[in-house]
Amino acid sequence: MIDMEIVPTGNETITEFVLLGFYDIRELHFLFFIVFTAVYVFIIIGNMLIIVAVVSSQRLHKPMYIFLVNLSFLEILYTSVVMPKMLEGFLQEATISVAGCLLQFFIFGSLATAECLLLAVMAYDRYLAICYPLHYPLLMGPRRCMGLVVTTWLSGFMVDGLVVALVAQLRFCGPNHIDQFYCDFMPLVGLACSDPRVAQVTTLILSVFCLTVPFGLILTSYARIVVAVLRVPAGASRRKAFSTCSSHLAIVTTFYGTLMILYVAPSAVHSQHLSKVFSLLYTVVTPLFNPVIYTLRNKAVYQALRKILCIKQTLD
Repeated sequence: MIDMEIVPTGNETITEFVLLGFYDIRELHFLFFIVFTAVYVFIIIGNMLIIVAVVSSQRLHKPMYIFLVNLSFLEILYTSVVMPKMLEGFLQEATISVAGCLLQFFIFGSLATAECLLLAVMAYDRYLAICYPLHYPLLMGPRRCMGLVVTTWLSGFMVDGLVVALVAQLRFCGPNHIDQFYCDFMPLVGLACSDPRVAQVTTLILSVFCLTVPFGLILTSYARIVVAVLRVPAGASRRKAFSTCSSHLAIVTTFYGTLMILYVAPSAVHSQHLSKVFSLLYTVVTPLFNPVIYTLRNKAVYQALRKILCIKQTLD
């Protein structure tokens, strides 16, 4: 049972934090544990199937599917950074060392930033493929494709490395209860005894840049795709294109929208309960639906998965 009394520790530097999670609804903890464990398993299996399907099928070794493999790998990693501690909090008090908290924040933030950039790259890739089909092999060759992938990963870790370096300089000597299910920036710096304004301003500037610029590129890419699709005679192809674009935009808007509210305009969230709900949207909900929206509805990936499953059944 979690003791909810928050006791200051005076001027002594604290060595660990307590992740409160959903402490105020203890009666639902066991149910939440079962549900979120099932969700976590589905996220891992769904994204692993996508990776296996693309890697094992030679015809899927194209830029679009290389980006999808990286997206799936990102989803597996950053849900695995957050969800185990969240699940632990449903069974017992979830504690984490200060160093462990900073490490979790660094890895999760880096992966989330990399995903923001990768989603923009994926939208740009689709724009080139649909609007410039004849020049697409030249515009998105293997070297450029791999360069974009490496850039998204490195940029994510570089950006959040700067933020974590600033947060690591803060002194934590007061209450050690983080009212969140993982080590997030706002609840963490709120516990600092030293002045966190440099870290806060830096994080705000980087958040604005890393969220609005990729999101603007995504909206521009899909707007141009829609214009190109409207030039195609009405029929099944147009309906399929609009259906795909709308589903992609729904997931992207949910992901970017919640991140913008939490990191660019945190004053818009008037309660920590609402903040946790928004956090669930981009840490659990979008990774849950991404495999379905981006790939399992894709005919080529679906056929590759069926082939793998049929081979397995034959061997059995």
